[in-house]
Amino acid sequence: IAGVAIYTGMETKMALNYQAKSQKRSAVEKSMNVFLIVYLCILISKALINTVLKYVWQSEPFRDEPWYNQKTEPERKRNLFLQAFTDFLAFMVLFNYIIPVSMYVTVEMQKFLGSYFLTWDEEMFDEDTGEGPLVNTSDLNEELGQIEYVFTDKTGTLTENNMEFVECCIEGHVYVPHVICNGQILHDCTGIDMIDSSPGGSGKEREELFFRALCLCHTVQVKDDDSVDGLKKNRLSRRSCIYISSSPDEVALVEGIQRLGYTYLRLKDNFMEILNRENNIEKFELLEVLSFDSVRRRMSVIVKSSTGDIFLFCKGADSSIFPRVKEGKIDQIQSRVERNAVEGLRTLCVAYKKLTAEEYSSAQKLLQNAKLALQDREKKLAEVYEKIERDFILLGATAVEDRLQEKAADTIEALQKAGIKVWVLTGDKMETAAATCYACKLFRRNTQILELTTKKIEEQSLHDVLFDLSKTVLRHSGSLTRDTFSGLSTDMQDYGLIIDGAALSLIMKPRQDGSSGNYRELFLEICRNCSAVLCCRMAPLQKAQIVKLIKLSKEHPITLAIGDGANDVSMILEAHVGIGIIGKEGRQAARNSDYAIPKFKHLKKMLLVHGHFYYVRISELVQYFFYKNVCFIFPQFLYQFFCGFSQQTLYDTAYLTLYNISFTSLPILLYGLMEQHVSADTLKREPSLYRDVAKNALLRWRAFIYWTFLGVFDAVVFFFGAYFLFDNTIVTSNGQMFGNWTFGTLVFTVLVFTVTLKLALDTHYWTWINHFMIWGSLVFYIIFSLLWGGIIWPFLNYQRMYYVFMQMLSSGPAWLGIILLITVSLLPDVLKKVLCRQLWPTATERIQTKHQCLSVEQSTIFMLSQTSSSLSF
Repeated sequence: IAGVAIYTGMETKMALNYQAKSQKRSAVEKSMNVFLIVYLCILISKALINTVLKYVWQSEPFRDEPWYNQKTEPERKRNLFLQAFTDFLAFMVLFNYIIPVSMYVTVEMQKFLGSYFLTWDEEMFDEDTGEGPLVNTSDLNEELGQIEYVFTDKTGTLTENNMEFVECCIEGHVYVPHVICNGQILHDCTGIDMIDSSPGGSGKEREELFFRALCLCHTVQVKDDDSVDGLKKNRLSRRSCIYISSSPDEVALVEGIQRLGYTYLRLKDNFMEILNRENNIEKFELLEVLSFDSVRRRMSVIVKSSTGDIFLFCKGADSSIFPRVKEGKIDQIQSRVERNAVEGLRTLCVAYKKLTAEEYSSAQKLLQNAKLALQDREKKLAEVYEKIERDFILLGATAVEDRLQEKAADTIEALQKAGIKVWVLTGDKMETAAATCYACKLFRRNTQILELTTKKIEEQSLHDVLFDLSKTVLRHSGSLTRDTFSGLSTDMQDYGLIIDGAALSLIMKPRQDGSSGNYRELFLEICRNCSAVLCCRMAPLQKAQIVKLIKLSKEHPITLAIGDGANDVSMILEAHVGIGIIGKEGRQAARNSDYAIPKFKHLKKMLLVHGHFYYVRISELVQYFFYKNVCFIFPQFLYQFFCGFSQQTLYDTAYLTLYNISFTSLPILLYGLMEQHVSADTLKREPSLYRDVAKNALLRWRAFIYWTFLGVFDAVVFFFGAYFLFDNTIVTSNGQMFGNWTFGTLVFTVLVFTVTLKLALDTHYWTWINHFMIWGSLVFYIIFSLLWGGIIWPFLNYQRMYYVFMQMLSSGPAWLGIILLITVSLLPDVLKKVLCRQLWPTATERIQTKHQCLSVEQSTIFMLSQTSSSLSF
């Protein structure tokens, strides 16, 4: 070997097909950041108001310099603006607790720990493959509950990617390997069932060429399996090897032809060996391989037989073979291909041509020059392939079946009921893909199919086709009134759109005036009014283009892409959430995805149950954090009006530090991990509940403002309730008076109990852990306060909290005030929930009420049966 040339760096296939990962952020995270900006503005406003009011209040000399607090000379000479800015910063520090910094820590913990519930789900474990769901990133858990569009691959995702050779058509004659007898597969059967009459003499030659073409035109590798149970198999045994290929179709074809009498043995020293029906080994020298690519949709080999004849065998999609054929029974074979495609079978056409030595020499020179080109190598190779692959003689076609995955149809039906639109993006033939879509219930019998294909565009212009389709879908609705969340409609005609890759390229292609926006908008308008869309003959990058087109449309819907192969990676990376199927086409999709599942059917529980729970939990967590921080710091703001805006704290330093860390953090974290407002079985049984939380419903401005005003109301109740309780100086039994630290402790006690009981009222799913955390946090607060105020701590330079908590609890009015203020604080939220549940119940609330009634009825029946049995006894 003189030298080896390899493709490196950006010229490798991996680099050429790689799409850079974009940073994915969930809708909840974006809402959190917006709410945080609002609270930052509130913080600045509070500090600014207090600073201004402080100097207004101190404008009176006797207030600025009271007799007991005279200013020093340096203080009088200090710059007023600098002093005002210092006061502003002091108020910022005093009120900074309104910014829930600990919320981000809690959210990250909730996401990380919550992701384990997905991986631990036994119902999503696949026993056949021994695989369970994988979580590659926990940042998008809640996004699973917000999906509006699902883009799915077909082969290996909706189907099993377990190819089985069904039949082949040679010169119009159909061959079926009779491998099934009484429902049993006969592994060693090599016979042929002829559906129609046997071919004549010339047909026999074409038949053998067809079988040889399928034995030679592939990239299958052979793994020897000669040793079985310590015994050597016969050299000529037809089951003595295992076929391996990156494409399951190729393995299915080679194995299918083996059952029809021709066995591919191996590639050795550039010679391909096959075993014919007479058990004779034929050797063909492999001269050239014209590799398959997604643009040409075909592959070819040039081989030389032992007699010196040179053949070019080609197999590929019918759309790429038929235009290059000059001879053969095209009509009969095309008719059979279309019939098989309608039945959902994957079809390939096979053709050949015989080359003279001069023709091969010329083709070899062209290929060699193109391969050695330093610039535009792929373009030049494609041009050479185009010159060589022409003037074929059509031999026949094959049909391979790829069975639909278990419960794929049920999953798609459930997703559509949940208001999720499902699009199928595939590289397969339109008829094959359409048959699969009918089988998996993406298209229904009453669905009117609209076509936006190359064939339609050839008959009419793209502009006319798009406008005709637009008129059709808007005829019944009159405008864009179809519910964009409703996958299915009962009031109007359901439409299904089929578009191919060539038509999509024309839509995405900029027009002569430099804009493509009009066609894109028209296309999106049509798609919005279709219940399902099938995109066939799609290249990998076109799949990503479709996802991006929908993702960036004016509604900005949340998208999910799911696939199993390397050709799906681009759309998985483009979508808001990418899911990989752990299938038979390697781990590229699973490794590049955000989540990975063993089968398509597991998508139903992942979205409708786990996604729903994730979103509801984290939404409550976010709103609750803002609420409890408003409750915490707004009394501090009010207190400044009663302490001369002196930046005096209402609460003790220990309470300020431990409020978010210890007293109120664990209950909401447990809520965010374990809350189930309805059962998982109910969510699977009622997919429409998914719509209740669609479009970020629980984190809209209306809900955010409600929680904020509820926090302000509670804070006003805490402060002024305690203030009016202290209005007449309260003297304890030993003659002592309550001071400002007792006042602050009373407000803080009501605060801790109120926000914790508010969470308890919102909890629907009670476990011993919830009870332990909620009631345990209250007990911990009481014990801490007793210890903090009951001991003189030697490491503190102040003892202002000594005996304060015990002194407060020794007063009867304080106990009454605590109970009364907690009740008044919780009452508005309870009334609001009762009224809304009775007057404007959501679907989820109706289900909750129904289940509560059933549980009460069942318990009543049980009690009555127990009573009657005891009486009879």
